[in-house]
Amino acid sequence: MGAKVLVAYATKYGATAEIAQKIGEVLDQAGVAADVMPVDQVKDLDSYGAVVLGSGVYIGRWRKEASRFLKAKAKQLAERPVWIFSSGPTGKGDPVELAKGWGFPKSLKPQIDRIQPREIVVLHGAIDPGKMKGLEKWMIEKVGAAVEDSRDWEAIASWAKEIASAVAS
Repeated sequence: MGAKVLVAYATKYGATAEIAQKIGEVLDQAGVAADVMPVDQVKDLDSYGAVVLGSGVYIGRWRKEASRFLKAKAKQLAERPVWIFSSGPTGKGDPVELAKGWGFPKSLKPQIDRIQPREIVVLHGAIDPGKMKGLEKWMIEKVGAAVEDSRDWEAIASWAKEIASAVAS
């Protein structure tokens, strides 16, 4: 077994938390110990040999707590393998194309360059109108986002298996 992995995430309505949980489950099934928790509950990174960091994306932005975590922990993150994911676009097709090539907030480029993540991916997200408020519903309509759960669980599991293989070797 390789190093213990932290799967840290920031979510607004829970869809990104469910993605993080799936990644943790796949890592565990592959024999890689993983802790899954919100970024604001992470005390330190000392006991982790690798980190998977994810954030829900809203209007082209990461959750504030994910951005704060990345900035505050950049030095420690640079000392271990890191994988980054953003979840957000809904609809059919390639999530990177749906996000118009967006991979992460440009304001985080200095930290991303320092960390040198193994991989940065954009995953399909989910929009549950029952959890949204009026302004959010209006914004979703305005940008024409598909109001659905577009998460591709097979793609998520496949990516997590790749991470498990890299960490174990």
